[in-house]
Amino acid sequence: MPDALTRADLARLIDWGAALKPDLTERELAAVCDEAVALGVGQLCAQPSLVEPAVRRLGGRVAVVSVAGFPHGASLPEVKAREAALAVEQGAAEVDMVINRGWLKGGEASRAEADVAAVVRAAAGRPVKVILETAALTEAEARLGCRVAEAAGASFVKTSTGFGYPGATVASVRLLAEAVGGRLGVKASGGIRTLADTRAMLAAGATRIGTSAAKAILDEFES
Repeated sequence: MPDALTRADLARLIDWGAALKPDLTERELAAVCDEAVALGVGQLCAQPSLVEPAVRRLGGRVAVVSVAGFPHGASLPEVKAREAALAVEQGAAEVDMVINRGWLKGGEASRAEADVAAVVRAAAGRPVKVILETAALTEAEARLGCRVAEAAGASFVKTSTGFGYPGATVASVRLLAEAVGGRLGVKASGGIRTLADTRAMLAAGATRIGTSAAKAILDEFES
């Protein structure tokens, strides 16, 4: 992490996952939104059913990121695309989609690319991040996922959902950063809980940090 990076700079790089809990109530969401504003995070990640109330509560002060095909990636491309379109209609600024890993692992690059491209089209110009779940892939499969994401017009590749698999590692972030060569952003996500974790991911090439521990990380920055 560059020495010149301020707390505010770091906060803007964070996609805070506090609204991805599947049992979060709208009352709890209101408190999460208010805390997101107080922390100064750049983005709040929300389940599809919470996008509209999150956008309304935040009033443009923090961008809302929604998800498609989350967390398994096995739904049909048409379903993911519809999720993305609805999220955008409700005010989502970005969409994080989970790629179909079975197609990646089977070497079906054209099907995987069509899966991503459907969401990119539905997002209507909003950035799309492609979640690869690197812990479930070989290095070759992860590289293929990066090529697919780029060919389909995605804006980022992302390491992990944070659900059911180990999260980001320095090695996985470095692999994705090398594979995309600066042409796409790299979101490190899953298991990032400390400032040291965050520094390591940024040093490895991450350009966005997905974490549920934004407050702890930013408090540590100030200490």
